[in-house]
This record gives sequence, C-alpha cells and structure tokens, in this order.
Amino acid sequence: MRKILLMLAGLLVAVLAFSGSARAEDIPLGPGDVIRINVYGSQDLTLETRISEAGVISYPLIGEVKIGGMSTAQAERKIAGMLKQGGYLVNPQVNILVTAPASQMISVLGQVYKPGRYPLDGRRNVADVIALAGGVNPDGGDTITIVRTEDGKVTRTAVDIYAITHNGDTTELPTVGANDVVYVERYQRFYIYGEVQRPGAYKLERGTTVLQALTLGGGLTPRGTERGLKVKRRDANGELQEISVKKDDLLLPDDIVYVKESWF
Repeated sequence: MRKILLMLAGLLVAVLAFSGSARAEDIPLGPGDVIRINVYGSQDLTLETRISEAGVISYPLIGEVKIGGMSTAQAERKIAGMLKQGGYLVNPQVNILVTAPASQMISVLGQVYKPGRYPLDGRRNVADVIALAGGVNPDGGDTITIVRTEDGKVTRTAVDIYAITHNGDTTELPTVGANDVVYVERYQRFYIYGEVQRPGAYKLERGTTVLQALTLGGGLTPRGTERGLKVKRRDANGELQEISVKKDDLLLPDDIVYVKESWF
C-alpha cells in the first residue's frame, strides 16, 4: 500500500500540473463569492465586492447587476455591455477575478491529512481535491467515494484509485463539483489468529495470499501447522462461513485466517 500511496502522490502532481490551466470561469459565480472587477484604463471603476444572496452586485455608474449563475467571462461581457450601452465607455475591457470563492465548496473527508471544506477555483477532478486536503494518509485505502446530490437525489460513485494509478490514464479520474463530498475510505483488513507469532488485524494489499498472511503474522508458532488451514468468510447473505484454503489462495476483505495446532 505504501507503494500505491507514493504512486498516487506522483499522479496527483502530474494531474495538478495538467489541470492547473483550468480557469475559474469554468464554474458559475454564486452568493458569497468575493470578486475583484477591473476595467482597463479606468482605475476609478476598480471594485472588490461580495455577491449577494440574490446573485447581485452594485457597480459604479450602472447600479445593480445580476451575475449569479454566470461564468466570469459571461459576467465580464454583461458589465462591459452595460457600460457601453450607458455611454460611459466606448469599448470597455472588463476583467473579473474571484478572490474568495464561497459558493463553490467541496468537502474532502475520511483518510486524508487535512479533512475539511475547500473552495473550487475551476474544473477539478478527484485527485485535485485530495491534493488540496494534503493527500491520502497511511490509513487510506484504494477506494474513494464521491457523494453527490442532484435534484434531491443522492448518488454515490466509487473510484478505484489502485486501478487508475496502475494504468496511468488520468482521463479516468471523475470530475467533482460544488457541494460534492469526496470520502477516502479506510484500508481493507484481514485477520489472522491461532498458532501464529503475531495474531491480529492487518492491512489487506491487492493479491495477498494465505501464505503472505502467515508471513505477516510472524509465521507459525512451534505448535502451529499449515495443514488444515481455515478461513472464515461472509457469504452474499452476510453469513459467516468456514472454508478450507491453500497457501496460494487469495484473501478477501475481512477474511479471518485460522491456524490450527499440530497434533504431532
């Protein structure tokens, strides 16, 4: 898993470099956003203001302007058009910069270094926002869940980070939007007990076999035997079943490996 986390960190850097060109104009302006408006050659029209709950700002000369829901480019064109139509400027060049985004926030929770809410300053994918939260901590697993509410319906999308980091195709990373919740799941576990040196719970890496589990458990005690190895595993109905396994069989999440005592 440590190797996976290092690969993910490298992927995050690459993705951030690629997606750093995403402009704030890709997302709509909304209530609470603080914006700075500049008009080329007209310093007296420079204004830093907060968008009201109604999506409105008050701007010199032209009064109230509704820009909520617009991209920055659309808002720039609207203000420029109003200045021109009012006869104040012949060809106004308006620039809007979002200095403190508040309407476009995303929550990053679970096994990250800095869980919390973060502003979205452009179109971002799941790797971008995990990077904002400091990256995946050592307890993080391979799976990330994106929780989204649209039209009153809540959807959950699972993202397999392991698969993405191994094929290197960042286009598979899903994008995220305002009010989404990105949750980094805890790593999956297996358990081993009986005649092993270090019984307990262990992180389940992809492809972990029964033999590897025995190694993680410190090997057999002098009374232990590899014959008759058993695994307790839940079936599709959640019922705990005991099955016989071989040393090269793969373990599943929450498997319980039991090592018997030798009678000889």
